Amino acid sequence: MKSFDLIIKNADIVTAADRYHGDIGISEGRISVIAAVLDETLAQQVIDAKGRMVTPGGVDAHCHLDQPSTDGSVGADDFISGTRSAACGGTTTIIPFAMQFKGQSLHDAIADYHQRAEGKACIDYAFHVIITDASTAVIDEIPQVIQQGYTSFKIYMTYDALKLTDHHILNVLEATRAAGAISMIHAENDDCISWLTERLKKQGKIAPRYHALAHSPIGEREATHRAISLAELVDVPILLVHVSSRAAIEQIYWARGQGINIFSETCPQYLFLTAEDLGIDDSFHGAKCICSPPPRDTDSQNAVWNALANGTFTIFSSDHCPFNFDDPQGKKLHGDNASFDLVPNGIAGLETRLPLLMSEGVLKKRISAQRFVDLTATAPAKLYGLYPQKGSIAVGSDADLVIWDTDIDKTINNRDLHTNADHTPYEGKQVQAWPAITLSRGEKVWAEGEYQGRAGNGAFLTCAVPFPISG
Repeated sequence: MKSFDLIIKNADIVTAADRYHGDIGISEGRISVIAAVLDETLAQQVIDAKGRMVTPGGVDAHCHLDQPSTDGSVGADDFISGTRSAACGGTTTIIPFAMQFKGQSLHDAIADYHQRAEGKACIDYAFHVIITDASTAVIDEIPQVIQQGYTSFKIYMTYDALKLTDHHILNVLEATRAAGAISMIHAENDDCISWLTERLKKQGKIAPRYHALAHSPIGEREATHRAISLAELVDVPILLVHVSSRAAIEQIYWARGQGINIFSETCPQYLFLTAEDLGIDDSFHGAKCICSPPPRDTDSQNAVWNALANGTFTIFSSDHCPFNFDDPQGKKLHGDNASFDLVPNGIAGLETRLPLLMSEGVLKKRISAQRFVDLTATAPAKLYGLYPQKGSIAVGSDADLVIWDTDIDKTINNRDLHTNADHTPYEGKQVQAWPAITLSRGEKVWAEGEYQGRAGNGAFLTCAVPFPISG
């Protein structure tokens, strides 16, 4: 009888802490043995990694799939196309958002999102919960949903349909602190955005490029400082999501220096795009890159790279939220030349997140391979209560693995990607790395240029609380 379902031979194994060569034995979807050498005759199948890097499958802890909206816009990806795209780019676990509408219970929001995901995902997934209505009844629900395995909550400081007041944010932080859960905060000053938007529009400045001016780094800096202050007041850790600017990063440095427990996240758009990608003229084409916060200038871009390397950022996520460009329910929701503030916010990034960071980060020696693993897999798995099942190459962990090609010359073209989006903001960018094989619980979902996953094979994951329960 064979001892293993699969052996990966001659692997250059990279974890968040170590790098070494060995063989990986996989049984029933989990890693059962890691050894210097395993007898390949004991396996039903053998993959020779030939010294290639093998990393944990990516954990993308910030993506939006089939998320309902209040404005009539419809995202390009559902759980079929989104998880397919993720798998083909080396991501084996995603955590999208169950969004609560105002007046809706958290339980109803979660139930609706389960219906949207049921039977569609090809890789494993968990849910964050977006809180847009922090009524007393909703605050009372928080401990219950945490016990059910939903241990992370997203709070917005901007967008009329989503934002909470500081008072309500404090109530949410207090409830999550008592239960050991974490709150994620979108930190932009809503009044700054609306004030700047009004003045730009009065001057006739409505093209996509003015989105970057309306969403000023000053507004991000202020909201970041305010979010940190609210967390300090309640004495609770928070995660600041999609940090984009040097100004916001400096607030995180300051908070860490004060001993405040702040986690932070950034995304590919702040490394590989700048405000110029929203347009250098008044054409609508720049709407493809409208997201919030927007890409910044090269100074902020350099600051983001430095913060990735020095440990300031905890995790690296895609914030995948694609809207088709040529679509009346997408970027052209309000017409071909709509004002920037009426364009749905979001770009695609699930499939390109890991290849971009491996190419430009690891291969160009901006970050180590171990740091890459921590940012993209281990740290998000820990922060959201999925470790060591996910984000690890260890005995007993799920056999979610990526075998990398790191000596290629590939041009990113949307036609080659597996999203339903009709464009990628990274069109034409060169990468030198791409997954050769992606394994989800020991099964190939991407191999040698072909998608091999199956809708419905992905399992829903309940999350543990990441922090000790407060007294």
